[in-house]
Amino acid sequence: MAVAQHCFSKPPSKKKSETSMAGSAAPITSSLAKLQSLNGLFAIYKKQGPTSADVLNTLKETLLKEAGVKNANPRKRKKQSLKLGHGGTLDSAASGVLVVGVGTGTKTLSTMLAGSKKYVAVGELGKATDTLDATGKVTLEKDFDHITRVDMEEKLKSFTGDIMQVPPLYSALKKDGQRLSVLLKQGHKVEAKPARPVTVYNLTLQEFKPPLFTLDIECGGGFYVRSLVDDLGKALSSCAHVKTLVRTKQGQFTLEEHALPEEKWTLEHIVCSMQPCSVSEQSTKPSDQPAEKTSDQPAEKPSDQPAEKISDQPAEKMSDQPVEELSEEPSEKNSVNHVENKT
Repeated sequence: MAVAQHCFSKPPSKKKSETSMAGSAAPITSSLAKLQSLNGLFAIYKKQGPTSADVLNTLKETLLKEAGVKNANPRKRKKQSLKLGHGGTLDSAASGVLVVGVGTGTKTLSTMLAGSKKYVAVGELGKATDTLDATGKVTLEKDFDHITRVDMEEKLKSFTGDIMQVPPLYSALKKDGQRLSVLLKQGHKVEAKPARPVTVYNLTLQEFKPPLFTLDIECGGGFYVRSLVDDLGKALSSCAHVKTLVRTKQGQFTLEEHALPEEKWTLEHIVCSMQPCSVSEQSTKPSDQPAEKTSDQPAEKPSDQPAEKISDQPAEKMSDQPVEELSEEPSEKNSVNHVENKT
């Protein structure tokens, strides 16, 4: 489904501050009014490093500043002047497509992004880590000289289709309201979540240069790329972890065609790339939306991540979906609402 391009003509220039809301510190400018009138979905590029929530806060702060709002606090949940949410957590160590909903578009994230997701993952044989990616501590080293390209391609067949997968311990999945990753960092003992059904539509080996190998993955919600690479290493009588992860597609949004780089996080560029909500979608309540199966985001099927409501309500557990892209984000709960995905 192609993303509609909507570039609106600029309205007649008005005085920067036309109206002030009673009790509001920020005057309503024409730019802010236009920003607040947006309802739809668009995609941005998330770089490696920050969490998906941090990226969303940066986007929100950037847009509010452009609209003339001073001292904007993007983490403020109540009386928000701009409503944003993202449709699937991408792990802090991962990069790529992050779909964003604005206005009533936040209510459609779970249904609009229920399609497949695509990733390109680089794995490293011979080393296992506690987080299953390059950010963790090495917990095991094993020989991998016996592994050939043919061996790996043959094993990949068993990870294609409808399979069962155990999500990573370091994930945004929750126990008693707390993310597992946070509990682990606090020194608590955490038991692995039970295996759950996930779907892999396509899985191919793009490059094999031991100890590195590159996988092209197309999967459904709740799937964890980190778990896949870890399981693959074990299946080959060795071990492995994810070295880099890039989400190249989420729903109808692709990295090459739709993801706006940070320098284009402006009202003008967002308006031109946004897929607006239909009247029926705008009138649909978040509660009426089926949870997205999905990781960062890493959801889900790794999307075993608990999905958060896009509205300003406290987060609800998303049915069995992992959050993540590289799978899940070990970050703490952010004030910005989002539906979490896994990877």
